[in-house]
Amino acid sequence: MLHALCGSAEHAFIGIGSSNRYNSRNPFTLEETVDMLQLALAGRDNYTLIPVPDLDDGPRWRLMVRDIFGTLDAFVTDNPYVAHLLREDYLLLRPVALVPLEARVAVDGTMVRRELARGGDWRALVPPEIADYITSHHLDERFRREFGLETLALDSVVS
Repeated sequence: MLHALCGSAEHAFIGIGSSNRYNSRNPFTLEETVDMLQLALAGRDNYTLIPVPDLDDGPRWRLMVRDIFGTLDAFVTDNPYVAHLLREDYLLLRPVALVPLEARVAVDGTMVRRELARGGDWRALVPPEIADYITSHHLDERFRREFGLETLALDSVVS
């Protein structure tokens, strides 16, 4: 999706949502996330990574996002709450709209976190350079230690 975004835009502003959170849904620090995004986008230079913290106040967050990003051709999100907040400010696109049908892969963060928690084949769900980064920094082990049980428990409640 990020390659499609950068391929379709003169310059892409990529927001790192929940940049101030470290929890089971956001199990990497901002610095780790930036490192992985830069690895995933290696060879591209038409993007800017922008931390977007959570404020726990939707209307205030909306104003902050408008201040951070200003005028945009479109805002890409798959988060229904974010789309609701920004519906009057931006042309909204879902990420899937940017990816050609033949290039679509049904993988999301929940699937990766679930496999990390299980000690399953999470490496098959992410690009090789990201898998190498996670293992070389022992982030898979840290995830299982800090968030594994919570992730598995949540998975059993949701399933």
